Amino acid sequence: MREEYESICRKYYNRIYLFLLKMCANTELAEDLTQETFYQAILSLHRYNGSSDMFTFIAAIAKHTYLKHLRKNKQRISDISLSELAEILSDKGAADPAYLCERAGEEFSMRNAIEKLDGKYRDVVFYRIYADMSFSQIAEALDITENSAKVIFCRAKKKLKEELQHEINV
Repeated sequence: MREEYESICRKYYNRIYLFLLKMCANTELAEDLTQETFYQAILSLHRYNGSSDMFTFIAAIAKHTYLKHLRKNKQRISDISLSELAEILSDKGAADPAYLCERAGEEFSMRNAIEKLDGKYRDVVFYRIYADMSFSQIAEALDITENSAKVIFCRAKKKLKEELQHEINV
């Protein structure tokens, strides 16, 4: 059992860490959440029936671990500090402070808009954008059809666009 756990960790650790880092925009928090995710995954491994990809199973646990962290700390997705976002964006090679502030503002607005999405819309966006999951993986994770995942994502993008346009015009 220990070898199986270590194999799972080696195979999925980096991908889950990056998934959580995209969501929380904090390297230390992403590391802690990744550790907690794998701890919860090991506790829940007996419930994994093989009907979905192992990554899909662990990504669902990671998403719930992150949302639980936000609730516990009375935070929202949009409560990410702009300095943390600027630090992450600077790692992408941007050195211009004005550019970083603009990008941080865009990122903050996007996170706020995603937070306002309802249930499955938010879930599909989380999995698609933050975990780079395919529509078939999203369908497995949410127990919907692949076509439904595509339609929900399309509708979510439309809602996000409307929300962001509304925010710009306010």
